[in-house]
Formats: sequence, C-alpha cells, structure tokens
Amino acid sequence: MLVPVRRIVTHNDAEGRSYALKDEIATNIIGTLTELWTTGPAPHDHKTIDDAGAKSKTLEPVANGTVFRYFQIPPQSSTEHLSREERLQAWSDLFRNIGASHCQPDTSRDPGMHMTSTTDYIILLSGQITLVLDKTEHDLKPFDVVIQRGTNHAWVNRGTEEALLMAVLVDAKGV
Repeated sequence: MLVPVRRIVTHNDAEGRSYALKDEIATNIIGTLTELWTTGPAPHDHKTIDDAGAKSKTLEPVANGTVFRYFQIPPQSSTEHLSREERLQAWSDLFRNIGASHCQPDTSRDPGMHMTSTTDYIILLSGQITLVLDKTEHDLKPFDVVIQRGTNHAWVNRGTEEALLMAVLVDAKGV
C-alpha cells in the first residue's frame, strides 16, 4: 500500500495575496507513482487553479515539461517466488500501464531496467535501495541523491522495508 503524501499547493488571489489552494493527500496514483505536480513548457501558468498533479498519466513528462513525484519500491523478497519470466512480465505490464513500454530497451541485467529521455533528480527518503546500471551498482542510504541523466537503470530494494523516494523528472528531448 502506498504511503499517503500530503500536498500543499500555493496560489495568489486576485489581490496578489498568497494562500493554500490545496492542502490534501495527493490522489493521482499511476502504477506505483504518486503524482504531485507537473509543468508544461515555460512560461508556467501560476494563475490557473487546475490541479496539475492530476494531469500526469505517464512515466515521462510532456515535451519541455516536468513531473514531480513520490514513489515506493517494495522489498525484492516480495517477488522472489516469481520466475525471471514472471518478473519480466510484471515489469512489462507496469511500464505498459504507465505509458512507458518504449522505456525498456534492455532488461538483460534486471527486469526493471528502463531509460527515459529525462534528467531526473531523485532523493531516497527512507529504507534502502540499490541503483542498478548496466555496468555498476550503487547502494543508497536515506537522503542520498541521484542525478539520473537518460541512462538505463533499475531500482532494487534488497532491504526488508519499503524504500520511499521523491523525484523530479525534466524532459531532456524537447519537442
């Protein structure tokens, strides 16, 4: 079960005075991602009261846009009973359901390997996680940061509790 994330979205009223447009639990969940906010190409519209977090339906942001999200990775032990083929199928289904089938060019190292056309800023908030790359692996502890620059990677949780992460994805390919 995904941990609820409180989201406070600020806004200015007609007189230019700030207030909280939203102070609530984020409800746009796609797969294992809790979508917090998105932007399209600059300039960003700070006058709208539309919920930009509800607009995200895919792994990657819109062209020249961003997505801000929270996500969880369960312990690897929760899927150890599955065969490699079953794990590959589960990951394939997950990526298809978030509009990202094209993001899995090479899963030979790990079934969750994927690559997006984004620059990602990722922070591990709690738990432990291993960043798996084509040639290396890197164990992270809480508050470690990854700058993911369009490379093939997977997240593997070899711990016993859920790993909680925050990420900002910035489109790197443009229109």
